[in-house]
Amino acid sequence: MAANTTNHEFNEPATPSLPVAAPHQFGRIVIMSVTPCEERGIFPARVELGEMFTVTAQIFIEGRSHTGATAILRNPHGDIKQRVAMTCINPGLDLWKADLIAGQPSDIKPWDKGFDEIQRQLGEWTVTLEGWEDTYASWLADARIKVDVNDDAENALVSGSQLLARWAEDKDAKLDDTQQGILRKASQQLADVSLDIKQRPAAADNPAIAELHRSNPLRDGLTASAPQRFKVERPESSFTAWYQFFPRSEGATRDPQTGEIIQGTLKTALSGLDRAKAEGFDVVYLPPIFPIGVTNRKGRNNALVAGPNDPGSPFGIGSSLGGHDTVDPLLGTMDDFKAFCAYAHRLGLEIALDFALQCSPDHPWVREHPNWFRHKPDGTIAFAENPPKKYQDIYPIDFNIDMPGIERETERIMDLWIEAGITIFRIDNPHTKPVRFWQDVIEAVQRKHPEILFLAEAFTRPAIMRALSLAGFTQSHSYFPWRNTKDEVAEYLQTTNSDEAYYQHNTFWPTTPDILTDYLRDNGPEGHKVRAVLAAMGSPSWGIYNGYELVENRQQEGHEEQADNEKYEIKVRDWSEADKYGIATLLTDLNRIRRTHPACRSYHDLAMLWTSNPNVVAFARHIPPMSTGSADGQCADGGAANDATDPALGDTLIVVVNLDCKTAHTSEVNFDPALLGLPRDHTFDVYDELGGGTFTWSSNNKVTLDPAERPAYIFAIA
Repeated sequence: MAANTTNHEFNEPATPSLPVAAPHQFGRIVIMSVTPCEERGIFPARVELGEMFTVTAQIFIEGRSHTGATAILRNPHGDIKQRVAMTCINPGLDLWKADLIAGQPSDIKPWDKGFDEIQRQLGEWTVTLEGWEDTYASWLADARIKVDVNDDAENALVSGSQLLARWAEDKDAKLDDTQQGILRKASQQLADVSLDIKQRPAAADNPAIAELHRSNPLRDGLTASAPQRFKVERPESSFTAWYQFFPRSEGATRDPQTGEIIQGTLKTALSGLDRAKAEGFDVVYLPPIFPIGVTNRKGRNNALVAGPNDPGSPFGIGSSLGGHDTVDPLLGTMDDFKAFCAYAHRLGLEIALDFALQCSPDHPWVREHPNWFRHKPDGTIAFAENPPKKYQDIYPIDFNIDMPGIERETERIMDLWIEAGITIFRIDNPHTKPVRFWQDVIEAVQRKHPEILFLAEAFTRPAIMRALSLAGFTQSHSYFPWRNTKDEVAEYLQTTNSDEAYYQHNTFWPTTPDILTDYLRDNGPEGHKVRAVLAAMGSPSWGIYNGYELVENRQQEGHEEQADNEKYEIKVRDWSEADKYGIATLLTDLNRIRRTHPACRSYHDLAMLWTSNPNVVAFARHIPPMSTGSADGQCADGGAANDATDPALGDTLIVVVNLDCKTAHTSEVNFDPALLGLPRDHTFDVYDELGGGTFTWSSNNKVTLDPAERPAYIFAIA
């Protein structure tokens, strides 16, 4: 028997979509202030394959009407890989966000079987934001009020009946027969005047209709944003653990008769690969391995005159034996280097090679291409300077005469080392060369070898560092070593882990052959532990210069660099001494934690936590549980979008560090459980990843750290 419904001549028209014919035009729904936003509309934001990233935008319609929004992620082939409901995170600002992942994280290396499949996923992905008038949510909010106070309730219910009937026929909603039947039946019951007016709203206000609203909403006035491009890069493009050593020091020994040092070779340096693997690192980085010049060769500690047994700086590149395309014969042959790379690959390690674009006075280029160097008025070639530092053993390149020729030669040399097994180049002082030069070279190299990554050793002004990142450098050294106080650490962590990281990936190194800070000089093993924790947990990319495990912290007088610097001499190390410091064990634990917690992979998930003690710094890394791909969200002026909580908590690490390496400190640490989708008065369990043990936490907690016992806590939400 048909329901006793009332016929109505007038049907409310749906909000139409409006064509957008020019970039400056708004659609029926306004979408603006999208972040991250392409630099000048040219340079896409960058993320690693499988890295979670967040897109935000202001999305709204006029008046009191509710709005819905969806983020759609497409791969380079245009296939939809995610369709995620956006959440309104600030109704007063009409601010929406969506968390997305381009592909899945992978440990497959460029030489592994299956990397072709990884490579097919790389390139320019796009995110399109769709906004619409959420007519059902707007109607439901008003109908509840009108029926409750009996204010024009009949018209409200009839309007809802018409809306449900239209929704059932809407092609965009993609409803199956059963879903359409649910809506049609609800439409009829809503308009059935034989039912009590207080009962009728339940036909359209129940879990079944709510689920359809979530999964297959009616989207009136549908408006799509312009696609926002994202450059998805290969694994280890931003989530990397680096380990640096000098091959000539690996396996170096002293002659028992003369006491003279017998330098290591590429064959003895395999021990360094074993150590890097055991400590959990991903990439081994080598300084230049090319022949070293004799003219003006530097002696120990950068002395102007070298002794007869001084090996010289590997950055004084080139001799009669060859230049950038030659292995130093004292290290071995090109075949030895290929075998070195092959062994590293069997261990799952990538090899990064330092490429310093500079020459000793003995380099073949000086004879073959004298116009590539800057000359003084007297006709002599100027050596390199970085006042007050002088590098008499180095001729810098002049790019003003024949930059295309220098580019071609650089590309030729890089091809040679790639063929030998290199997958990453660490570029020495790229900021002293034209940005356009690197842009041309990186583009040419990656056109043939898209798997190749570039690390910039650029300690320079922020604008230049950013430009180098836009030019193609995958990662960049940073000013992390000199950020030591609580305020300095907090500011730099937030700068590194921000929207800026869609363009510049800062990598944190506590020391390098050029850097040994006063903090590490003065704080011994405890200081080394603190800085390792901050580096490993503070950035997805971090690195260690070997000798760190042995607490090599003697400074050269008057300089923030190592005394008896390895750049100018060969080190003979006793690695059995490492056990007494515990640094190697800590490095291994840190890399284990990084590998097992997805929150460590992102540059966009760090939040500083309030602490009561000026010596204690704390921060959290949190990624939410991924959406299952529902198609709607809702938001209206003055109303929260989504008050439901997901029982899955995602992945969360809480890092608490005592920066004072001499004294124990106790501090309150605030952590808002709402970050996990939990009530603010909720308690939860945390597991100590460094020391073991489970503790109960709430929004306010007390932590004590004694530097003699432990450098930090790294808590995982249990």
